[in-house]
Amino acid sequence: MKPVRIVSVLLALSCLPALAAEDGAKLIAKYNCLGCHATDHKIVGPAYKDVAARYRGQKGAEAMLMQEVRAGTKGKWGGPVAMPPQQISDADLKVIVQWILAQK
Repeated sequence: MKPVRIVSVLLALSCLPALAAEDGAKLIAKYNCLGCHATDHKIVGPAYKDVAARYRGQKGAEAMLMQEVRAGTKGKWGGPVAMPPQQISDADLKVIVQWILAQK
């Protein structure tokens, strides 16, 4: 492979995290998650930064959070309102969960 092609491929790959972050934010808006959640403060549900902090460093965090979003939760965050089960495609849910877990 020519050096120019290698550099082009590397530059394209370096943009993937930014695209995933943009897609995660768009999907959160698309599925109306912002009605109950915000990135940096509690609304009805916890802030995404707090969710990321709770799961940070846990083995299997992505799979656990995907299951909780899919099935819904009750009382996990101390609030009186349960998060209902969500009907989101696996692909979209994975992008959303990865975005949430990346919040700091």
